Amino acid sequence: MSVFERYLTVWVFLCIVLGIALGQVVPELFQAIGRMEVAQVNLPVGLLIWVMIIPMLVKVDFGALHTVKTHIRGIGITLFVNWLIKPFSMAFLAWLFIRNLFAPMLPVEQLDSYIAGLILLAAAPCTAMVFVWSRLTNGDPLFTLSQVALNDTIMVFAFAPIVGLLLGISAITVPWDTLFVSVGLYIVIPVILAQIWRKHLLAAGEPAFDAVMEKIGPWSVAALLLTLILLFAFQGKAIIQQPIVIGLLAVPILIQVFFNSALAYLLNRAVGEKHTVAGPSALIGASNFFELAVAAAISLFGFESGAALATVVGVLIEVPVMLLVVKVVNASKFWYEAGLTEKRSS
Repeated sequence: MSVFERYLTVWVFLCIVLGIALGQVVPELFQAIGRMEVAQVNLPVGLLIWVMIIPMLVKVDFGALHTVKTHIRGIGITLFVNWLIKPFSMAFLAWLFIRNLFAPMLPVEQLDSYIAGLILLAAAPCTAMVFVWSRLTNGDPLFTLSQVALNDTIMVFAFAPIVGLLLGISAITVPWDTLFVSVGLYIVIPVILAQIWRKHLLAAGEPAFDAVMEKIGPWSVAALLLTLILLFAFQGKAIIQQPIVIGLLAVPILIQVFFNSALAYLLNRAVGEKHTVAGPSALIGASNFFELAVAAAISLFGFESGAALATVVGVLIEVPVMLLVVKVVNASKFWYEAGLTEKRSS
């Protein structure tokens, strides 16, 4: 992991402090930035989101889709957890904690927005960071690549319908036009641009491609941190008034991470998949494409919304929580493989 990735939580915390401080000192500046919109799309944030997402998507080889059949059981579990369990379990947890258990401690006018942000976070499976998590567990790189490519392909078509369905179930008005614009701006167009760029870079050879990837790697995190400064400049007043909100929003996210990673891990063991497949399968089910979630939340509900804040909480806890999941996966390898041996012998 790069220094940026390893200490992402520290950088995020510093950006929270800096954003809140700047929002109180120079509110006029951020109000001016907030007004720089075209068709409900904030131009500075739109640019930052592209800088965040495109370098990650360049790493994805959609040509790896033909290798899906190599580990069909692991892929099946990945898709089951990512698309049939994860978004719906988060919608339930959001309803349970935000709408009910924590409702007296949260601003009532933001409850729907918080729930929407959590749903957006869960509806976008991890893309780039899962390569890091997989490497830390000695995961099968070909399986990791194929599951990311397949998930991203599905996300192009399924993100908007799933988000729309779950927002509707949660009795939240679905801004369908903005949702489809967000999918086009932050999924479809970046995927196309990234794959064109990938093809161009690979034409110069694998070493040249790797050199460019290493060079542009920090761009994504830097753009993310700048976006967070903007977000917290707008959210600062609300956070100062109710700092407990961040901790409360973290609760359903943490439960969801541990539930989905454990479910995918145990299902892979039950069907007899190798540990090198079970690790990446569990990790992609636990982590989120938080860059997309942040972008969609801003587009759908605005800078100052609870939805934007909820997705940012996902960013805040991503690295330490995923490193904990990686540690559990590695520590349980002997137990996992012992179970496979027993199955084969029986």
